[in-house]
Amino acid sequence: MTPEVVDVRILVTGGTGQLGRPVVERLRAAGEEVRVLSRRPAPGVVPGDLRTGRGIDSALAGVDVVVHCATDFFGRETDFARTLAEAARWAGGPHLVYVSIVGVDRVPLGYYRSKLETEEFLAASGLPHTIQRATQFHALVRTLFAGASRLPVLPVPRLSFQPVDVRDVAERLADLALSDPAGRVPDFGGPEILAAAELAQAVAEASGRRRRIVPVSVPGETFRAYAGGGHLAPEHLDGTITFRQYLAGQADAGVLRYRAR
Repeated sequence: MTPEVVDVRILVTGGTGQLGRPVVERLRAAGEEVRVLSRRPAPGVVPGDLRTGRGIDSALAGVDVVVHCATDFFGRETDFARTLAEAARWAGGPHLVYVSIVGVDRVPLGYYRSKLETEEFLAASGLPHTIQRATQFHALVRTLFAGASRLPVLPVPRLSFQPVDVRDVAERLADLALSDPAGRVPDFGGPEILAAAELAQAVAEASGRRRRIVPVSVPGETFRAYAGGGHLAPEHLDGTITFRQYLAGQADAGVLRYRAR
């Protein structure tokens, strides 16, 4: 049975995910009525599938703002946005807040290209929108090094990251959802830019392991873009929660666990 849909002002897609959950928490803490959209059935969730469009029209009915946190690693990001935009037009044109990634126009990854195409689609859609790019999440950076930290010698790429906590990004998205549409806003970055070797060492230490860290260069266009800082926002050290603070808050800091945005 489909749950009753009550009138609310804000819809969060992917609202049960790693980023969507803290966005919902912050909006509700601000006194907002929030509708949570997810394709996975759960208590308090409005079911809807951006892959097929099923349930999306009813999910958007009556909302003023959509915070789009649902994502896809298989090249369907723009398709999701088209489905959302079509339903948004029928719903009267709510403000769409979209979270993207710093460097989508500089790092030649397929997932990044999909994010950039989605940005361009929303910018040309005629719908009121705000696009927020953020640097890599703490959990992703942790995952990159957690498995390899079991090796006696740990090779890491000779580059840096600017990891950011999802709680900081969620706070920023909640602020944007309560503001007027602004197009693409300034990038949002983590509070520190750290060498991969230092991040890998922090993960190893948090898991109770000591490893020899060996920085290495990696061939290829993508690595060159990363090594050149294409994924960084050094002028936007916006976050407040550092990588080591994040690790300290993880009871199982050495375990691989990462959920998509």
